[in-house]
Formats: sequence, structure tokens, C-alpha cells
Amino acid sequence: MALREAERLKVVLNHLDHPSVNIHTSFTSAENVSYHHPVAFKYTLDTDVLSPEQRLAYEENGFILIKNLVSEEDIDRFRNEFERICTRDVKIPGLVIMRDVSIAKSEFVQGEKAVTKLQDFQEDPELFRYCSLPQILKYVECFTGPNIMAMHTMLINKPPDTGKKTSRHPLHQDLHYFPFRPADRIVCAWTAMEKINQQNGCLVVLPGTHKGTLKEHVYPEWEGGVNKMYHGITDYNPNHPRVHLEMEKGDTVLFHPLLIHGSGMNHTEGFRKAISCHYASADCQYIDVKGSTQENISKEVEELARKRLGSETTLTFQDTWVFRGRLVQGDRTSL
Repeated sequence: MALREAERLKVVLNHLDHPSVNIHTSFTSAENVSYHHPVAFKYTLDTDVLSPEQRLAYEENGFILIKNLVSEEDIDRFRNEFERICTRDVKIPGLVIMRDVSIAKSEFVQGEKAVTKLQDFQEDPELFRYCSLPQILKYVECFTGPNIMAMHTMLINKPPDTGKKTSRHPLHQDLHYFPFRPADRIVCAWTAMEKINQQNGCLVVLPGTHKGTLKEHVYPEWEGGVNKMYHGITDYNPNHPRVHLEMEKGDTVLFHPLLIHGSGMNHTEGFRKAISCHYASADCQYIDVKGSTQENISKEVEELARKRLGSETTLTFQDTWVFRGRLVQGDRTSL
């Protein structure tokens, strides 16, 4: 097997001397994105997990989709735990329960319908199992290396849109929220917990934008309001090709933190669920974001920490990530 992969890689690399050759990759949305071979592998590491074609696709587009990676049994268990949290049968330290801005102050919306997202579920053993699934970690290692930290966890419960378009998520780059680098050793695993399509607000990505730089993020000026922490990019090319990632239950997309992505409105009656984790190499280093485009999110996070922990807290933006991070493989060398 290793020999066959090596031979395939040699064939692929031989094509690098012929930049006029195009490869067409099909996505679940039936859209095609054409690209040229990169000069060298920058965003993926040498393992025997990704095929040469998968490595090339990630290098050029900034994401790859792995079909049927998480079992139906596991996803049903995550769904059951989500419901227990919504009904307050279980309370998890540090967990942030978010509500859509259009229903946040309504006393008539209860239970699961009141929750748009669970954030920071690292203290919930059942949900955190997702971050340690071996079939996910074997792919994650292709981007982070062997020392892997789970840094940011979410279970997203995108609600039916109330008509105010607040179920949208503006186009953004996840690196905006992270005070650690290098960006190329960070990756998100995002798993569909049910069939996800354009009708219920699938992810939309702008292929190749991971090759750019971190852009300025602000709250978009939406008439219906914007959910907390949903910062978006204003400086992007509206004509850039887009791919709608339609996925089946258990499908998982892995993507770079500079990839511009977002999601549309949920036009259905149901709640669109997905579970995700951002991983980083434990060898990454924290950076000071003062004076950068990330200073706005830094101040917002620190203000939320003061509200939750008391006005006297001196918790910094970096501190919040130190507390969130959990080692899932290898050694905690730095983060």
C-alpha cells in the first residue's frame, strides 16, 4: 500500500513541471472547481492517510470533504447529549449556550428551539468524545503533526429563519478568533449531524482564499441584527467562485483557518445540526494581537470574561484559550 501511494505521489509530482495541466475536482454541490498544481506541499504533511489527490485538493482549495467519517451511532449519541443540555438535565462547567438574536429575549421559546449553538463543550465527556475520535485524528494529524490540541469546540443548531435573516453566518475566517500561530498548523473538522443542503443553510466556501492573509472582521450591518461573535469580512471579492458544501449525516469537511466561509439562511422547519472542533499543533505559539485586526475580538472576549467571572478578573484573550485547550494526542509541547 505504501509503495503504491509513493508511486502515485511520484506521478502527481511529475506533473508539477507542467503548470498548464488542469485538474477538475467535483464537490457535493455538483459544482466544479478547476485548479493548477501547486509548486510544493505547504499546507499538508507527509503521512500515509491523505491520497496525493486529496493533498493537492487541500493545497489548492483549502478544504477537503471526507464522506461518512463519523458513525450514525456516535452522531445520535451527540444529539442525545445536546438534548439533555437543552433541557438542563445536565450542566457543564464552562459551556456557553447561545441563542439566536431574533429569539434571545423571548419567553415563549424553550428547550432545544431556544439554543442556536453550544460552545466550549470540552468539559462534557460525551460531546468531547467527538474531538478524540481516532478516525478524525488520523486526518487531523495530516495538518497539525502528531502533537494535537483540541482548541475550540462547537455544536451548531442553526434555527429556522424567523424572517429576519439572522440564521445566516457572515463570511469570515476562523483565524480571526485565534491568538496562536502558525495558521498552517491549524485545521477545523466540521461534521454534519444530518443531511445538510442549501435549503437548511449549508456551509459555503470560497476555494483558494486560504492562500491570502487575515482580513479585518466587524459586525455586518444587517437589518435583523447579528448574533454575538458573528464577525464578518467586508473586504472580499463578491465575484469569487463559491462552493456550497452539501453533506450527508456523518460527512466531515476539514478546512484551513484562513479559508473564507459562512452559511446561508435555514429555510426549513427543522434545526440544522453540526458538530465541530478546531485543532492546532501543540507546537504552535501564542501571539500578541494588540494593534492588529484581531484586537476587536480580543477586547470583546475579555469583556465577556469579566461579566462571567467578575469585574476584577485579569483574564486575557490568550488565557481564555489556555483554559479551553485540551491535549488529544501526543505531547502538550507549547500551547
